[in-house]
Amino acid sequence: MAQAPHYRALFLIADGMGDRPIPELGNKTPLEAAMTPFLDRLAREGECGLMDPVSPGIRVGSDTGHLALLGYDPYQVYTGRGPFEALGIGMEVRGGDIALRCNFSTVDEDWIVTDRRAGRIEQGTQELANVLSGIEIEGVACFFKESVAHRGALVLRGANLSPHITDADPHAEGQKVWESQPVSPEDEAAARTARIVNLFTRESYARLKDHPINRARQEQGLKPANIVLARGAGVAPHLKPFDTLHHTRSAAVVETGLIRGIARFVGMEICDAPGATGGIESDLTSMGKTIVDALQTHDFVLCNVKGPDLCGHDNLPQQKAQCIERIDAMVGMILQQAGKGLYILVTADHSTPCSVGDHSGDPVPLLIWGPDLRGDDTTAYHERACAKGGLGRLRGQDLVPILTQLMNVQEKYGA
Repeated sequence: MAQAPHYRALFLIADGMGDRPIPELGNKTPLEAAMTPFLDRLAREGECGLMDPVSPGIRVGSDTGHLALLGYDPYQVYTGRGPFEALGIGMEVRGGDIALRCNFSTVDEDWIVTDRRAGRIEQGTQELANVLSGIEIEGVACFFKESVAHRGALVLRGANLSPHITDADPHAEGQKVWESQPVSPEDEAAARTARIVNLFTRESYARLKDHPINRARQEQGLKPANIVLARGAGVAPHLKPFDTLHHTRSAAVVETGLIRGIARFVGMEICDAPGATGGIESDLTSMGKTIVDALQTHDFVLCNVKGPDLCGHDNLPQQKAQCIERIDAMVGMILQQAGKGLYILVTADHSTPCSVGDHSGDPVPLLIWGPDLRGDDTTAYHERACAKGGLGRLRGQDLVPILTQLMNVQEKYGA
């Protein structure tokens, strides 16, 4: 019997792409309104459906969503977002360390948050981070490092620490900075950790509010990055390597520290694309070229494009449609250059409706394209069209098994 061919796969995640109908777009979603000739071609030639990253109605984060999409049960392995963010930006995370995801933010003199992202600061964050890293509080070393734009990570290293604490970040403008608290009042380690986070928050304000970079920003009419707000405390989970589980040679071409950290945790090789910064104007041509190169040496490539999610959070439907059009152009370039023997799966890690300004529990569109598929009657790639597709409605954890059996790398279950 002839041996089945071994195919390659691109798993393309347009972060937060799912949306709801928007009046100013003629009651279309941004994906419906966007001109997407290449994605529509994949939909016509492939198979489509809807996908719930975890389960119907669950509002997932990008971290839990990506874990599920890569085949891991987030309810079993997720301990908090912080460790992924810290590892993704090159920080050392040792056993017992507590890591937290952070934002440079703007508060007024009463500590009311006026901008959680400090005007989406792009310049000067390394200089601001340098004055914060290495602080010691009650014998605990506090390591802070900037990530992309307003993002950063904090690692706490010391005795008697716990990740079971609440956030300092209130998650909304117009609210006062929260005091971190232990989840359980009887948990002494958590109470100590929460106290250290609160002291770090106060110290960050003291060191940043009059920093020359922030004075210059205020003179230019920009929001100062005058505080660091932490959330998502966790310890590093133990995850079985993706390649061991699925018999692949995997790589990741991603823009943000969070997704880079998840990819590092599961053992994927990181392939950085110059100019792919995670912003709305990120260089997707560079990202596409990096994907094509990665597919020459790897048979499974994960890609995350952040732009649609940013537009959803900021209620920018026109810009979200434009981001999707740029993703479509990148897909066209990959189709032209990647060669034969390729499956492409396109979906999102969650919906970020512009009308909500945050993640929602709406299902996301899904397509799979490549050789030897049954096909269906879908003729376009968007939420309503994909709802009629032959794949039906799947969970995030279903996707890697579907891809690996198409690639002919999956072991048979049973005799």
